[in-house]
Order: sequence, then structure tokens, then C-alpha cells
Amino acid sequence: MNSPAFARPPSWRIARLRRRHRLISLTPLIDVVFILLVFFMLASSFLDWRSIVLSAPSAGAASAAMEGTLLVEVRPRGLRLSGRPLTLEALESRVRSRLADKPDQAIFVKPAAGVPLQRAVAVLDRLTAAGATRLSLIRDRTR
Repeated sequence: MNSPAFARPPSWRIARLRRRHRLISLTPLIDVVFILLVFFMLASSFLDWRSIVLSAPSAGAASAAMEGTLLVEVRPRGLRLSGRPLTLEALESRVRSRLADKPDQAIFVKPAAGVPLQRAVAVLDRLTAAGATRLSLIRDRTR
């Protein structure tokens, strides 16, 4: 009663079928690598970061450079221009009038200890809006 329709296939066919199912496809791996590549290309930033070149003057040159400059002190409780307290709006108008007389006026901005960076940047923005081009950010030597 061994009919050919119910006959068991030869053992070599079974081995070949098992081997076919054991193959690992590389397509999903390639898909994952491609998705990671696209993700990192989109997430990366290729900006051209610009640096500021600074040169430290000698002691004699520093004292000569300080003459005729405006000193803006950014303090936790307000601003001072050459030792006199004033508001941000008044600072902009005074600097604008000073730059009308002397367009190449050098301005030093000196933030005090404990002043948030955003406040110092706001002062620099106002000075730039007033037309200042020679701005320098200085720090206190005691810190």
C-alpha cells in the first residue's frame, strides 16, 4: 500500500529544502545600514565654523591702546559707560553720538563676575546696532 502519491521524497531533497531555509538574506541588513546612513546624513551639521583670531598685545601696547577707548562695564545691577551708570537705550544713543565724531572708536566691554552671558551678548548687540565695529570683550585679571 505504498502508493507513489504518498511516497516519501528521497533524503537528498529534504536536505536541500532544509539548506534553502537556512540561508540568511543580506537585504534587511543593507536596508538598515542605508537607513542609518540617511539618518546620520540628515542629523549631521556641516556648517563652516568660523574662528576669531585674537592676538595679545604687549604691556606697552595695551596701555597705548586703552587711551581714548570707551569702557562699558556690564554689572549685575546695570551698565556703566566710563564709570557712569546708564541704561541700555542711553548706552546706544551715547555710543552712536560718539561714533558720529570718531567712527573708528574702540569700545571695550567688560562683564563683571556673575553676569549672565546673554546679558553681555545683548550689550554687544546694542553696540553693534549703534554702529560700533571695533568691539573687544575683556575680563577682569583678578578672576
